[in-house]
Amino acid sequence: MVSKRIFLASSSELKEDRKEFEIFINRKNKDWVAQGVFLELIVWEDFLDAVAKTRLQDEYNKAIRECDIFVMLFCTKVGQYTEEEFETAFGQFKATNKPFIFTYFKDAEISTGSADRKDLMSLWAFQEKLDGLGHFYTVYKNIEGLKFHFNQQLDKLAKNGFIELKWDKDEAAAPNGTTYQATLTGNGAIAQGTGATAIGAGGVNIGGKNTGNVNTGTQANIDTGGGAYVGGSVDAGGDFIGRDKITHGLSPRDLAPLFGPLLAVVAQEAPADKQAAAVQQVEELKAEVAKGKQADDGKVGRIVDGLVAMVPGAIGAVVNLFATPILGGIAGPVTKYVLDKLKGN
Repeated sequence: MVSKRIFLASSSELKEDRKEFEIFINRKNKDWVAQGVFLELIVWEDFLDAVAKTRLQDEYNKAIRECDIFVMLFCTKVGQYTEEEFETAFGQFKATNKPFIFTYFKDAEISTGSADRKDLMSLWAFQEKLDGLGHFYTVYKNIEGLKFHFNQQLDKLAKNGFIELKWDKDEAAAPNGTTYQATLTGNGAIAQGTGATAIGAGGVNIGGKNTGNVNTGTQANIDTGGGAYVGGSVDAGGDFIGRDKITHGLSPRDLAPLFGPLLAVVAQEAPADKQAAAVQQVEELKAEVAKGKQADDGKVGRIVDGLVAMVPGAIGAVVNLFATPILGGIAGPVTKYVLDKLKGN
């Protein structure tokens, strides 16, 4: 069982929303525990009876640094300690690519007669701070909107591999002779039983140690005798290994046409005072993805996030860049999360 820790931060005015959020996480666990994942929700109420040698806020901050996901709710104010919790989470993310940070602003009706001017000023100042960091916050009208959006984000994290859902049962352990299988729709195939492999229509699975020629038809001929020879059109999908050489990474010639549209958009959309820095970000991104499978996923995600913060008009070009087969195969969980966030804006 894999446990993912979620820290929920908010001011006291959103007490009911916190309760409903906790109920939502408990219901989500009913679905995910069966797939090997438990979501552990941490709220400030959990610390009220704790005896600490330091101030209680230090205990909160320690828990934030150890969590996988940080969720912040705010409405009419952002208190000193709530902002400190965000700073702790953001600093930890920059250092370790964790936790993923979600900030939600509740768009609720307030009375101008009873509204506290200092509270509203703290709210507006914090929103401006988020804008300056290039961090996108989400507006929600009610608790149902909050739960719907965060549920989508959890599913995206699972899709991108940050949260790995799986059945921890094999065929032998299945109750009442139940068989778990994966089915490919259309003209595909069924992989059934432990260790089975799904092969699509016309595909060939080559197992074991093979030498000599393996002819898969008219598309490719693979000669395994001695070195590595491939005739026809072949997508290796990663490193290509010959007798004495391993080739990995991407050449500048491959990347130049891919990054051309992005550089053009940056030249057109970037403010004059940020254009040089934006071009530098593009070059750093190109240098990192040129490493292929050895690229630092966290670094790629940070560069993309920083680039679109400087040049919002480049979002479409960035998304299209990673939609190409070459870069799409490099993007890891962090980069995919950042791209999904951009697509939602």
